[in-house]
Amino acid sequence: MPGGPGRAVFVHGLFGRGKNFTTAAKALAETHTSLLVDLPNHGESPWTERFSYLEMADALAATLREGFAADGPVDVIGHSMGGKTVMALALLHPELVRRLVVVDISPVRSPETGEFPHLLGALAGLDLTALGSRAEADEQLSGPIPNPVTRGFLLQNLRPVSRASAGAAAGAQSTDARPAAEARFRWQPNLTLLRAELPAVGGFPDLAGRTFGGPVLWVGGTRSDYVTTEAEPVMRTFFPRERKVMVKGAGHWVHSEKPEEFAGLLRAFLTAAE
Repeated sequence: MPGGPGRAVFVHGLFGRGKNFTTAAKALAETHTSLLVDLPNHGESPWTERFSYLEMADALAATLREGFAADGPVDVIGHSMGGKTVMALALLHPELVRRLVVVDISPVRSPETGEFPHLLGALAGLDLTALGSRAEADEQLSGPIPNPVTRGFLLQNLRPVSRASAGAAAGAQSTDARPAAEARFRWQPNLTLLRAELPAVGGFPDLAGRTFGGPVLWVGGTRSDYVTTEAEPVMRTFFPRERKVMVKGAGHWVHSEKPEEFAGLLRAFLTAAE
């Protein structure tokens, strides 16, 4: 997204997409031009055969070197799974990162990957061959996922497909005996892989001995359990210049639940003097 002379890269969490950070990017428009990244197996990015934070960090580094960070280090913001990806990026490729913002995640194993086993299981339970509309999907998910905001976040990934391509898109995810070509919708992210790889998503790569010396803002939500006191020593070991801020009343999706507070934190941190 075009903006000021600074450069900001936003990296989403599990089952998200770069566009989830549109509001935050607009809030930085006076000072930063923003890049909204779709990680592998999400959004417009290709699917892979396995999940690896190291591989995602290396792929992101290659993309930045080719363009957005070609003229020097950039500011990088990552939420949840994206937060772990950008932490790995900063530790493996520190020359690409000026300042780092890590949103509601820690460089340790997450607590049973939070509610995602339940959420992705509910999505996998939808019969895509019998689904007639997104409204039907919303209704069917209202029981297992009662929070309408969470359902809306997940259902942004449900995409209509043509009858000609429905079999390839939805066949592997359907248990219906009818021809898969009848499916009218597909999951844009790689639901099958991501659900199977949740243990890897919840982990963090072994990067012992590496540190990032730049400024780091560590943002958590007071209603979330992904940022804990127990994780603080590990965070400081990797990122000795970290500063932790807990946003009152926010859950895991801090940037969408408290957009004004989050934007204010970003502006203050990214424009502060060294």
